[in-house]
This record gives sequence, structure tokens and C-alpha cells, in this order.
Amino acid sequence: MPKLWNETIDAHRQAVRDATLDTTATLVAEFGLASVTMSKIAERTGIGRATLYKYFPDVDAILLAWHERQVSRHLTHLAEIRDRTGDAGERLTSVLEAYAAIHQERARHHRHEHGAGIAAFLHMDEHVSQAQKQLHTFVRDLIAEAAESGALRDDIAPDELASYCLHALTAAGSLHSEDAVHRLVSITLAGLRPPPP
Repeated sequence: MPKLWNETIDAHRQAVRDATLDTTATLVAEFGLASVTMSKIAERTGIGRATLYKYFPDVDAILLAWHERQVSRHLTHLAEIRDRTGDAGERLTSVLEAYAAIHQERARHHRHEHGAGIAAFLHMDEHVSQAQKQLHTFVRDLIAEAAESGALRDDIAPDELASYCLHALTAAGSLHSEDAVHRLVSITLAGLRPPPP
């Protein structure tokens, strides 16, 4: 097949996939997780059920694909923030602030819609732990770099410090102001600094 034809087919497949993911998330938000069926998704997306089944075997697979796309977007966003900031300490600070803001926004979204159903479903799946591992590695590497520069403590392994940070910053989901999120990040960073002599 000609290259242009292949690119057109690939673009079409990606468009169908994205529409399916977006439609499923919308349906879950509107009706709750238990009410979403493959038939409803196909109808709302405007594709046949047979076509939908060529892409995904069931609703669970669609939700996992949606989550993977979200995590990928978040990691890309965090990497962009890391890459446009100054030294190792500034990069870590900027990434942790962005991560806390993502948690706050996600929690706000879940409070206003049925998104909590997606969150509960996803916490039971191994794909979430894979996404958490990617995020953990990303933050761990930033912490290790900042520790090597002397900006952070080196008496605790970066792996352990990354766990502390990520768990602490999930509290941003319960905060209602940007100032509170900044304070949370500041307190978290204070725990990463070298202890006084």
C-alpha cells in the first residue's frame, strides 16, 4: 500500500481509538461506571459494535487504555516542565508543583462527576502500578540528580524519598486552593533538604 494510504488508515484508527476513549470517559461521568456498556459506547461514538470490538474486547480494556493515555500525557507534561527549568533543585521543585496541581485538578474533576468510579476501578488494576512505577522512576531520578548536586539530602536513598514525595503530594487532591498546594510542596521539599549538621 502507498505510504499516504497507510498514514490515512493509521490516522483513522487513532481517531476511532481516541473517540472511543473520550466517549467512554464521558459516559462514565454522566451515568456511572456500572451503566456503561459496549453498546452505549458504540452508539455514542457513532461506530458499529463489531468495529468497536475490533479495537477493545470490553469496557474494562477501554478504561485501562484511557488511563494509560492520561498517564502518558501527565508524564510528557512533567518531562516538558523538567526540561525547561534551571538546575536540579529547580527542576525537582517545578515537577513536584506540577504533579501536585495534577492531583488537585483530578480530584476536583472526580468530585464534580462520576469520575470516582473510574478511579476506583483503576486502583484495582496492575496497569496502574506500572504507571506508578514510571512516575516513581521519573521523580527518583530527579531526586538523585539534585542529591548529587548537594541540593538534597543523601542520607536516604532517592527511591525512598521519591515514595515519600509522591505519597505526600496526593494530599493535594483534598486541598481547595493553589496557596495550600504550594505550601504542601514547600513542606515536602523541606523534608528532602539535608539535615542540619
